[in-house]
Amino acid sequence: MAGGQGSRLQPLTKERAKPAVHFAGRYRIIDFVLNNFVNSAFYKIKVLTQFKADSLIRHLNTAWNFNRTLGHYVDVVPAQMRTGENWYRGTADAIYQNINLVKEEKCEFLAIFGGDHVYKMEINQMCSFHEKRGGVATVAAIPVPVHEASEFGIIEVDDNWKMVGFEEKPASPKEIPGRPGWCLASMGNYIWNNPFLVEVLEKDAADENSSHDFGKDILPALFKTEDIYVYDFSQNKVPDESSSGFWKDVGTLEAYYEANIDICAVAPKFNLYNLSWPLRTYNWNLPPAKFVFAGYGDDGRRGEALDSVISEGCIISGSTVRNSILSPNVFIHSWAEVSESILFPDVVIHRHAKVHRAIIEKGVEIPEGFTVGVDRELDKKRFHITESGIVVVPKGTIIS
Repeated sequence: MAGGQGSRLQPLTKERAKPAVHFAGRYRIIDFVLNNFVNSAFYKIKVLTQFKADSLIRHLNTAWNFNRTLGHYVDVVPAQMRTGENWYRGTADAIYQNINLVKEEKCEFLAIFGGDHVYKMEINQMCSFHEKRGGVATVAAIPVPVHEASEFGIIEVDDNWKMVGFEEKPASPKEIPGRPGWCLASMGNYIWNNPFLVEVLEKDAADENSSHDFGKDILPALFKTEDIYVYDFSQNKVPDESSSGFWKDVGTLEAYYEANIDICAVAPKFNLYNLSWPLRTYNWNLPPAKFVFAGYGDDGRRGEALDSVISEGCIISGSTVRNSILSPNVFIHSWAEVSESILFPDVVIHRHAKVHRAIIEKGVEIPEGFTVGVDRELDKKRFHITESGIVVVPKGTIIS
């Protein structure tokens, strides 16, 4: 499901849906859930889109071409108003409006996952859990500390991990049995028994009092009469990964920024370099990154990047990059300095410019000698700035 507006990520979602936002240089957020399915040998995938979907659709059509002769596909399904004059009114309604696709496949189980989180998950392990428990549905959940639980939908389980309670952002969240101080936050990922799900969705669609959402309406009512189990995501194992259970909701600018910058760490929480769990995306067809000028000569120019992720096509020309993410085709000119920043594709930083703790949108040029993130009061007048001081220069900004 990739129809979210991502309003808390504005202005990054001004012209694109949240799943289409660039992440870790060369990827889009949607790529991570798609890689989870493909690496788990799921090859029949429908991507439901809605708001500002053009960028997302173009990415999916160019990056995720499967061999349909073998029955493999990643199909983009735009909102079509098949059941009336409404756009998707909730997560359950999004599936209901495409119920024809569910019926046509005639599959036993249906996995419904969100397309706007960053994580790795071997999905077969959740499927095995679902089959062994024999319930009508299984919800993936991640343990979170009690003091963070009020930000999530919190699930209460019994000793057999059967759902016995669900509250959206509770003030007094229920803890996991045998694990004091921890609660189970719903990840918004589900596995349903297909025929049963069709019945549930048709009943919900007829309920005028429902907001037609899995988390708000269907699950809170259903667990009282049906067996719904909860899969502990922290137990999921990905090949050749020493740690497990990393899941990041990058729904705010601060969370998005922190998750990106963490990629630059010596031992990041989210590892891009595990070849046993390849992360596919669009092939940019660009030359390798290049660093020029070695600090010799009278001008002392030196092209270098420290603790940074530099994508293909980038040129670091006599400039310094520290603790930053550079997306493809970024050009940093001589004597410029970029630190603790995220640069989207096609950004140009001209000579003597300084960029610090900033997110620079696609195609923006920072003029010679200009500063971003250096003078907070000045930046407030010119750009979007978060409470923690992260400066965002929106797409289409022309700085003179």
